[in-house]
Amino acid sequence: MAGVRTAKEYKEQLRALLPLGPAWDPELVPEVDLVLEGVSQEFARIEARAAAALNEMDAAGVSELVPEWEAVMSLPDACLGATPSFEDRRLAVQQRLVAVGSQTVSYFISLAAGQGYPNATVTEFRAPRWGRSRFGSAHFGTWNAQFLWTLHTGGRQRLGRRFGISYWGERFGVNPGSALECVIRRAAPAHTVVHIDYN
Repeated sequence: MAGVRTAKEYKEQLRALLPLGPAWDPELVPEVDLVLEGVSQEFARIEARAAAALNEMDAAGVSELVPEWEAVMSLPDACLGATPSFEDRRLAVQQRLVAVGSQTVSYFISLAAGQGYPNATVTEFRAPRWGRSRFGSAHFGTWNAQFLWTLHTGGRQRLGRRFGISYWGERFGVNPGSALECVIRRAAPAHTVVHIDYN
């Protein structure tokens, strides 16, 4: 942290503020240096904590105040489950602060990528309309299909529980998609129906 003074700098500053005279001479009264040493260490600790608190005001560097940020942002996200990891909680705070919603295909692909599906694609269905329908340009269905779309996850999640890199208590061999489904369905336009294809 730039600009934070050390205990040595505080001690030099406090020594410079002492009045003149033999009562404050470190050679005649060594106890003064002991007092200055203790006070300067406490001042340096307080300033370091204040600088750390200032860094916590920005969600990009938050670590200690994650619960306070969560209270302001209606987190932890119910889609992440009952017990998300601390890193997931911190990432959720950072993402919630800068998130901009959308109803575009690229937005839903980015949501899927954020849940660990980097190869996700979207298929939109259209109802056949006279003058606008062309062979090979879209996927057609019935009139009801105009409000349907499919998110293809593109295979297995990029991150999974594997032997040797997971911690105790994590399940092996599964990549639950409940968080993905919750996030996608929550963000989907209200008049649409989304189908998620896990391949």
